[in-house]
Amino acid sequence: MTEQIRILLVDDQELIRLGFRMVLEAEPDLVVIGEASDGRAAIAQVAALQPELVLMDIRMPGLDGIAATEAIVREHPGTRVLVLTTFDLDEYAFGAIRAGASGFLLKDAQRHEMISAVRAVHRGDAALSPRITRKLLDHVSPRLHAAEPEAAELLRTLTERERDVFLAIARGLSNAEIGEALFVSESTVKTHVSRVLAKLGARDRIHAVILAHRLGYGEDAPAGP
Repeated sequence: MTEQIRILLVDDQELIRLGFRMVLEAEPDLVVIGEASDGRAAIAQVAALQPELVLMDIRMPGLDGIAATEAIVREHPGTRVLVLTTFDLDEYAFGAIRAGASGFLLKDAQRHEMISAVRAVHRGDAALSPRITRKLLDHVSPRLHAAEPEAAELLRTLTERERDVFLAIARGLSNAEIGEALFVSESTVKTHVSRVLAKLGARDRIHAVILAHRLGYGEDAPAGP
């Protein structure tokens, strides 16, 4: 039997939640275990239901998605948050990334894009297209408080293979793509990614990408030896 990804839908519009539920539950490996219409309800539902992934709207009455994301990531580190945002990627959505969300999902995304984003975030990849990554870097990088000299020193603690993986993360490659580029299994890549994040003190892949760009490693960085 296919292992299912347990999802909580958070949006103040019932029709949007209904539409997302219909799309997600058409897939055998996705199941919606609950819904919430505001941030406070989302926090309570995560505590009660322990979903693996939350689809989080940002602009909601009462407690917004940024505050809810921050609380969920802090209190339930095993639950990942995928932000629902508008096409123009406003300040609220970037605030949610700073709060710990693992990626963006545009509200007008195609069905296959939504499903791919959910699966990517669940397996530990970041759901960010190159266009969104560039916007994120332009917007967020000046606001992060990581110290570049300290980060550069931490980079020296990486092994040669971990450095290859870090550069591949900087290019926005998924675990599967890194495995193909470095001729190793995806499970081996996951192990390397975990070690890289731990050594650099990066919260997640998005933080690692931002850190890489601040250190001068961009999308054209080589992924191999």
